[in-house]
Amino acid sequence: MAHDWPHDAPSCRRIQQALAERVDTQDDLPPVQTIGGIDIGFEDGGRTTRAAAVVLDAETLEVREKALARVPTRMPYIPGLLSFREIPGALAALEQLSALPDLALVDGHGIAHPRRLGVATHLGLVTGLPTIGVAKKRLTGQHDDVPNERGAWVPLLDKDETIGAVLRSRVSVKPIFISAGHRVSLESALAWTLKALTRYRLPETTRVADRLASNR
Repeated sequence: MAHDWPHDAPSCRRIQQALAERVDTQDDLPPVQTIGGIDIGFEDGGRTTRAAAVVLDAETLEVREKALARVPTRMPYIPGLLSFREIPGALAALEQLSALPDLALVDGHGIAHPRRLGVATHLGLVTGLPTIGVAKKRLTGQHDDVPNERGAWVPLLDKDETIGAVLRSRVSVKPIFISAGHRVSLESALAWTLKALTRYRLPETTRVADRLASNR
């Protein structure tokens, strides 16, 4: 779903509000044979966006393909508008892949966002890909304590609305925040995140993409 990429906050917020009405949080998935990871880093004091896209086998988690794109950073960091800063780089990285993944786990939030349009949801709407938000920190909402056992989770709530899940991906390690991006339900988002986890806090999709985006 193409749209303009303005640089000013009011225009970006108007686009967010319009796009949020088009988000699909029901499962609309193809047979998932590959899962992707998207992560963004920065170079040159933030002037260059370093975007990574990786494709893993959905069953074995073996890496099938990696792509890295460097593009000029188009706007400064503005809370709540991170997707406008990061997605142009992500699109450039995705364009380098020989084939898009069937499902993408994005480093960031899906609908667990004040205007229900985090980077994972926004990217899903722009590309048409089914997406899941996998974030390290809470952006909005409240939750109870998460039991200290792997796979335990509690709802992330905004008033009476469930906007995500707070998942304990590793015992005695801070939980991660999972939310539907686009074309994926919360239940499936949790299931696919758990499937992509090994012995680390973050799923392999995020770990592989993060190493590439961070030049590690």
